[in-house]
Amino acid sequence: MAVTASMVKELREMTGAGMMDCKKALSATDGDFDKAIEFLREKGLATAEKKAGRIAAEGLVATTIKDGDKVAAIVEVNAETDFVAKNEVFQTFVKEVVEQAADTDAADIDAFKAEKWALDTSMTVDEKLAAMIAKIGENMNIRRFEKIVSEDGIVVSYIHAAGKIGVLVDVVTDVVNDAIEEMAKNVCMQVAALNPKYTDRSEVDQDYLAKEEEILTVAAKNEKPDANDKIITGMVKGRLNKELKEICLMDQVYVKAEDGKQSVSKYVEEVAKANNAKIAIKGFVRMETGEGIEKKEEDFAAEVAAQMAGK
Repeated sequence: MAVTASMVKELREMTGAGMMDCKKALSATDGDFDKAIEFLREKGLATAEKKAGRIAAEGLVATTIKDGDKVAAIVEVNAETDFVAKNEVFQTFVKEVVEQAADTDAADIDAFKAEKWALDTSMTVDEKLAAMIAKIGENMNIRRFEKIVSEDGIVVSYIHAAGKIGVLVDVVTDVVNDAIEEMAKNVCMQVAALNPKYTDRSEVDQDYLAKEEEILTVAAKNEKPDANDKIITGMVKGRLNKELKEICLMDQVYVKAEDGKQSVSKYVEEVAKANNAKIAIKGFVRMETGEGIEKKEEDFAAEVAAQMAGK
């Protein structure tokens, strides 16, 4: 059958694929829209493979909270450029991914990508990703996700810099009101700003602590070779405490503390007392877009010089 301009336009609006690709798909499938969409999906997978080698270190972190603040999810979805990260189509896709993450039972990212896409069960999450790569024209990746289910409190989220950093904080509390939710939001902001590695000292690996004590002891003895064991022990304890105050959330100085000294732990205690509540910070998740991804440094001058030299 003859492929009309209106058919091409309709298929393009349905799939987001290019006009020539839509025309080819309709011609190859004799105007059958369902088969044409399948044709484009298959083409999308091929296109995704071609783009797979390109580094995707930009993108967005997104969060969602549902079921009365009891269930939360956070995801990082990457693209190659910040321009695409600001694209409404990409942002909508990221929102859809995080909503699926909140409902998933997948144990890891591979299992998550292998499950059915909730909004179209004819494809998997990975196949939907491939279709989006074809549509947007950049390599993309659903890099990671985490889900928190609170059994005895609430989960609160915070997004910084329009999706550059995302945080979830799991709060155990027997009272839920505006003041406690504000406290939880402030703790989220603390995590975003100071990037702690642990919630409290109980999470710190004992082997790590032993090794740090060993290193700090040697350093202290080199610094004060004539000092007795008591002085050396005091030096090591003080330096280790200083280090733990930087990496443990509850030990950190609360960024909004008026005196510049109050710890996060003391701030939480203060709010608990004021609201006659029992509150504990159970844990947190922090994701920063592109962290740990080695970005390719482009040296165009060297590239041109190499081409001119025939390399």
